[in-house]
Amino acid sequence: MTVELARPRLVTRPLLLRLVSIAGSAVGFYLPLSVVPMLAGSSGGAGLATVALLVATVVVELLTPRLVARAGYRWSLAAGLFLLGAPTVILAFATAPAVIIAVSLVRGAGFAICTVAGGALTASLVPAERRGEGLALLGVVSGVTSLIALPLGVWAATRWGFGPVFVTTAVCTLAALLSVPGLPGRAAATPEGHGLRAGLRSPALTRPALIFAASTTAVGVIVTYLPLAAAGLPAWVAPAALLAQPAAATAARWLAGRLGDRRGPARLFTPGLLMAAAGTAALALVDSPAALVLGSLVLGAGFGVLQNATLTVMFNRVPAGGENTVSAIWNTAYDLGMAAGAMAAGLIVASVGYPATFLLTAALMLPALPLIRRDRRAAQ
Repeated sequence: MTVELARPRLVTRPLLLRLVSIAGSAVGFYLPLSVVPMLAGSSGGAGLATVALLVATVVVELLTPRLVARAGYRWSLAAGLFLLGAPTVILAFATAPAVIIAVSLVRGAGFAICTVAGGALTASLVPAERRGEGLALLGVVSGVTSLIALPLGVWAATRWGFGPVFVTTAVCTLAALLSVPGLPGRAAATPEGHGLRAGLRSPALTRPALIFAASTTAVGVIVTYLPLAAAGLPAWVAPAALLAQPAAATAARWLAGRLGDRRGPARLFTPGLLMAAAGTAALALVDSPAALVLGSLVLGAGFGVLQNATLTVMFNRVPAGGENTVSAIWNTAYDLGMAAGAMAAGLIVASVGYPATFLLTAALMLPALPLIRRDRRAAQ
């Protein structure tokens, strides 16, 4: 007779408190994400606002592991939430392009701290045996928040104006500060040879990050330009499409976490990438409400699979204490991909149009397929 060992407990009090800060930072990021480009007006200005947000995010993400090592999780998360939420109020009263860019830069810095410090903290709170499932649970909270916040911001801005969206963003984000004192204070020491510089030179970490970045380019394009591409369609189309993408990502991230713990997360790379590319290509049918919503749904599913699978693989490849390195690299890849997508689309959309822009975005994901094969061979 065999005795099955009890699985380690997944949900603990610190993890529940972490859910609050995750929800707060998700509202702070996603509620105004498509509203700020609408405020900026033109396609060029819209892209510049998104790029400023994401460039600041990327730069500060690479600095955050050092901040966490010195200040600890609590102070780092508190600073991140404040920088992400408080400056948003300014946009309710000042709309000059320079102000929009400045606020976007500060908010990007805050979001970077929230994602890197929070991601490392999350990994330390989840048992290694249930890492895929634990990351999926946290992804569900973030995903549900974002799938509500992203389209709600667009809907509320068209109904009541920009000001209420920006004030609500600040209030919700700053309220999450109440959860921070109950979180662990200090990060575990990073093992020798597993710091950020070493991680950036390790193909075992950079390959999954680049594979994930291939899908985030599409997300950067649609959150910036899909509302503009759908401007001639019924008013419900853009919010519905922006709801479909994170909804599908959330469900797929949960399923990928459970499946990855049992079958191996790296096996999910190829189907996730192909789904993301197919969904993005479908968005080229910009005159069809059904194509925009269904394309966003398929893109979201592939994106969610890659979110969970790549992050789980990377955490599995480092020892305890290497979480800050993985979180910084993965989140940098996330935001570099989004920024690259928004920037590239901004350069070409005026000359080639929205359909060709979406098709080109889909095609640029496919070079990641050889990278998946190389990662599979290296892991054997």
